[in-house]
Amino acid sequence: MDEIRIKNLEIFANHGVYPEENRLGQVFVVSAVLYTDVRTAGMTDDLSASIHYGEVAQKIKSFVEGHTFQLLERVVEQLAIELLTTIPRLQKVELEIKKPWAPIGLPLDTVSVKIERGWHKAYIALGSNMGDKKSYLNQGIEMLRQSDDCRVTKVSDFITTAPYGYLDQEEFVNGCLEIETLLYPHELLEQLHKIEKAANRERKIHWGPRTLDLDIIFYDDLVVDTEDLQIPHVEMQLRDFVLIPLCQIAPYKRHPILNKTVKQVLAELEKTE
Repeated sequence: MDEIRIKNLEIFANHGVYPEENRLGQVFVVSAVLYTDVRTAGMTDDLSASIHYGEVAQKIKSFVEGHTFQLLERVVEQLAIELLTTIPRLQKVELEIKKPWAPIGLPLDTVSVKIERGWHKAYIALGSNMGDKKSYLNQGIEMLRQSDDCRVTKVSDFITTAPYGYLDQEEFVNGCLEIETLLYPHELLEQLHKIEKAANRERKIHWGPRTLDLDIIFYDDLVVDTEDLQIPHVEMQLRDFVLIPLCQIAPYKRHPILNKTVKQVLAELEKTE
């Protein structure tokens, strides 16, 4: 990915643990690496196809001046979120904020905090078999759309499927989403649980009836294996109600463990059935 760099932008602002830092202020030095695709701008000389680094510098200055935080970590984290959620075409940002006047009582050049944050692509399976099923699915999608740290980029058609695992229950309505998110995997899981709770989801029977079920199927090409979260979803290759809608929006997404596309995995499952 291409880079646009802003180096050592000096800003006088009011951040720090000590009250006098918040009251009197001090100099902060900000550097940013903006990750984007500048190919079109390079071929056309069209600024609208790139990121205006002058506007970004002004945005950084306004944000750092306009807020007061105790921790440098908080400043840089919130600035990253601000840039990623407000600047079109920005996929990732590397930020470093230096504090040359840090009050530690020792001679030093500067202290700094440096982070890298960006948008991640995830695929979410949705299901409901209670009440107004499609309404619950649409509610979940809308709540993700309203989240500042998630963007819904693709939505599959909804399909009606037989229950899985626990069979003594109503048919399901299922679908899949493609989203871009700033959340880390466990943070995304927590967000999905909050959305399920808002839909009055109750976990009484394993694989039992539910108003809304949201599962992370893929997160970039990451492999996660913890007690409460497994990515890719460990049973996705066995579930046509996941693979059919997922194949509609991401047929060539490759499973990072099986090394097969979603389309290939679905074709193999259909053969066995």
